[in-house]
Amino acid sequence: MKQSQLFTRVKREAPKDEVSKNAQLLLRAGFIHKEMAGAYSFLPLGLRVLNNIMQVIREEMNAVGGQELSLASLQEKELWEKTDRWDDAKVDVWFKTALKNGTELGLAVTHEEPITRMMAQHVSSYRDLPVLAYQFQTKFRNETRAKSGIMRTREFIMKDLYSFTRNKEEHETVYATLREAYKKIFARLGLGAITYQTFASGGMFSKYSEEFQTVSNAGEDVIYIDEASGKALNVEVLNDEVLADLGLKRENLIERASIEVGNTFSLGTKFSEPLGLSYKNEKGESCPVIMGSYGIGPARLMGTIAEVLSDGSGLVWPESVAPFRVHLLSLGADEKAGETYTALTAAGIEVLYDDRDTTAGEKFAESDLLGMPWRVVVGKRSLESGKAEVKKRTEKEAGEVSFEELVSFFQK
Repeated sequence: MKQSQLFTRVKREAPKDEVSKNAQLLLRAGFIHKEMAGAYSFLPLGLRVLNNIMQVIREEMNAVGGQELSLASLQEKELWEKTDRWDDAKVDVWFKTALKNGTELGLAVTHEEPITRMMAQHVSSYRDLPVLAYQFQTKFRNETRAKSGIMRTREFIMKDLYSFTRNKEEHETVYATLREAYKKIFARLGLGAITYQTFASGGMFSKYSEEFQTVSNAGEDVIYIDEASGKALNVEVLNDEVLADLGLKRENLIERASIEVGNTFSLGTKFSEPLGLSYKNEKGESCPVIMGSYGIGPARLMGTIAEVLSDGSGLVWPESVAPFRVHLLSLGADEKAGETYTALTAAGIEVLYDDRDTTAGEKFAESDLLGMPWRVVVGKRSLESGKAEVKKRTEKEAGEVSFEELVSFFQK
């Protein structure tokens, strides 16, 4: 992609009403556009990052047997009344609306009810289970105070997976498999070393639920980490008497601020029983389906990466999610830079080519702000030496690679 044709605009300063680092950087770099408090549009660079994050998640969900679908955002009042969740006293973040005939509807907060009702038409026998179904779908939550940039918004894409199993033992097996899949996702996104499996209260379904929390000073949560085990717990569980069954000791715990980047819940039969989701076992007996739900917000992950992996110069994208792998800068050597761009893109290497007529200082500053994993500079000195300057975004020093070896360098 030639930067002169890219639909974006870099700003020198962040909007004064944005206090979160992720929003400041993403707005300055032209990745997102703020529509209103709690609602952001994704511009081409930002959408490429968001889609890359979603693809990592999709690959790991598919690898454990997940099947992707897409459910409607409009939801019926009567459906939610069956599980006693329509009342704002039970779910206080609803956006509700009505049809012209007066019928009340809700905009999707989550999808346990609709997918459970749908599964009741597809599951009848033990042979139909287990099922792991997931989607990437827009959710709406009427947050009292939207803040933290794209990490807490009123409209957002959620990856929500729902598991349907025959019994508690099968559920526990699926649950453990999803837990490991989540760990792989965070590792691939460059967050694995600072993201902890965190125990939280399980409510009526199980003793504990689990969150995945990424350590960050920008986090709204507080967790207590046992660094030896790589596990953590939130404040709800801190004073629990059976810490022992988690393999944790209170005196080993370190308090840190964190960002919740994923969660998993055992739902039991809370939704399957009132919505009629059951199956016939081998004996012909009717049994309720055991359910679980597993959520990750791709945009929240994008904001988290911007918060914790950026530096004083700008964004620092891992190669797994970067909008382009290479940022190619031409400094007075447009013909050779153009040849280099053609060679790299022909080899399948994604390149953002800064072909604009602007100063070297501006190009370097914007390159650091945009945060591509690699920067390649082709200037007048390159024409003399036959080498391009190559620098990794996370390293201070640059090296040189001959033009003949440049493609193979990035293919290794």
